[in-house]
Amino acid sequence: MLPLVVAVVIALSDQWTKAIVRGSFALGESRPVIDGFFNFAYVRNTGAAWGILGGQNTSLTILSVVMLVVMVVFRRSFLGNTWEHRLALGLMVGGIIGNLLDRVRLGWVTDFFDFYIGNWHWPAFNIADAAICTGVGIYIVSAFWVSQHPLNEHQDDSPGKPAAR
Repeated sequence: MLPLVVAVVIALSDQWTKAIVRGSFALGESRPVIDGFFNFAYVRNTGAAWGILGGQNTSLTILSVVMLVVMVVFRRSFLGNTWEHRLALGLMVGGIIGNLLDRVRLGWVTDFFDFYIGNWHWPAFNIADAAICTGVGIYIVSAFWVSQHPLNEHQDDSPGKPAAR
């Protein structure tokens, strides 16, 4: 249930914020939030993260659908039954759906978070992008943690029985 709730919250909040940006900003417009560090901006991205594969909307749409199907159908093969992995799945699925909706309806993804320091500029992104990256990060860290700190699943905790070694 956690992955479904998280995915719905992410996809809806992503679409809601993108609609606000498209309705309140001219394309290319930028408004400072924290001067010298963070702006809201209206950017159209026809590629993947950081504009990689720009203009490949059809390919990225197909890839998104394939990844959604693989993640949902085979989730038990690569996800443990931990809350961290369920959260990661919800974040990734919600983010993919949020960007997929833009790709299908608009032909591009709306980005609006714009961070920079001096001349160094991080590519604009959105809630869906942040959710996907966070989900992947949580999955990697938690998978690494479990591999380094495995539980003894074969331990018999019956009273009077010594623990299996």
